[in-house]
Amino acid sequence: MTGMIGESCASSPDPARPDLRNDRENTDATCENERRTRVAIHQPHYWPWSGLIDKIDRSDHFVMLDTVQFERRGWQNRNYISGTGEPVLLTVPVVQESRSELIRDKKIDNTRKWREKHYRALAEHCYRKAPYWSDHKEEIAHLYESEWEDLSDLAIATTRLLLRGFGIDTPILRAGELGDFPGTKSELLAQICAKVGADTLISGNGARGYLDPEILRRYGVEVEWQDFRHPRYPQHTRKATETFVPRLSAIDLLLNAGPNSLHVLRQARTGT
Repeated sequence: MTGMIGESCASSPDPARPDLRNDRENTDATCENERRTRVAIHQPHYWPWSGLIDKIDRSDHFVMLDTVQFERRGWQNRNYISGTGEPVLLTVPVVQESRSELIRDKKIDNTRKWREKHYRALAEHCYRKAPYWSDHKEEIAHLYESEWEDLSDLAIATTRLLLRGFGIDTPILRAGELGDFPGTKSELLAQICAKVGADTLISGNGARGYLDPEILRRYGVEVEWQDFRHPRYPQHTRKATETFVPRLSAIDLLLNAGPNSLHVLRQARTGT
């Protein structure tokens, strides 16, 4: 999690020393960067992918945007996991009412036996032989033994499980619990940033087409683009000669890399 001030910010080189002036300027820039309070904002996703986990890891606060419209055929109630052949899509059935339903109001259709199906896919068909399945199987089993009514609660629970596994302690907030925000799109994000006291919004590159940085600047918020680089790691369902399968749920990285998962994620970020 970013935003901590290290010893390098405690003192600067002597400004009277011309030979150290560049070092001082670089140190000042680094300190200013570290003093920023970063927030990431995203809709709740069921078993989110590594890109969202990476965004949360970069942030001082993460806000679940549960006050926007539920997106049909989106990723709020489904994601892919690794199969022995093609990836397997896990979809949580939801009650279809109004098209204008908010995510926080979306109910799960528990007339369908989705919990048993999803757990069996994880435990028997996809990850039974994964290197770190035994480390997480009890917590995953408990998640599917629990009864869920609200989709947002389930999505957040899967996110928290992954964050614990990765060792990420970024606090999670819900937009619906922060208050009412009259803005939409960029202004909504700016208002949420202001509410949590953040001066930097971490945004994925997919938002470049619609996010308006000028609106955020009016609220004193700068945009920091995530520029996510997908990590590559050995997948137990793929032979060394087979092509790596990207964009799966981050549970794939966790169960294949275990306690090394966060290092793998951060190493891809730096390109080393």
